[in-house]
Amino acid sequence: MTWEEVCADPSLQDLPYKIELNKWGNIEMSPARNRHSEYQGEIEFLLRTLKKGGIAFPECGVQTSENVKVPDVAWVSFEHRRTTPHEFAYLVAPEICVEIISPSNMLEERMHKGSLYLEAGAKEFWLCDERGTMQFFDAGGRLEYSLICPEFPVKVELPD
Repeated sequence: MTWEEVCADPSLQDLPYKIELNKWGNIEMSPARNRHSEYQGEIEFLLRTLKKGGIAFPECGVQTSENVKVPDVAWVSFEHRRTTPHEFAYLVAPEICVEIISPSNMLEERMHKGSLYLEAGAKEFWLCDERGTMQFFDAGGRLEYSLICPEFPVKVELPD
């Protein structure tokens, strides 16, 4: 199955799950808990607030060497966005791709997806754990903080 077919299939619309394609073209779905969605929204908000010159948004398709993957949050510059305005999936990953760890997925899986995003052209991959602690990576490995958005906190706080 192709990503275009997934996007066009009416039976796959409005599902409460994130859909991705594995390297064999099979659909994989991941249900998210509320806490996962809260971190997703807060990270998107912080990126929109702190990083100008682009947009932050949830769940966009990114074409990788193992088919289409969907980061929980992405930030793309306006310049990069203009190069792929009508694609079903980014052929070159947005500059920042963020994954949020949930009880239903493993750290190794998220780190592997991060390496796929970097291979696909992302400048940075960010990882948020279940407590809001952020880790930042680029092609050279782990970073102390984001080089693209140095003001981004190393811990995302949710309201009580």
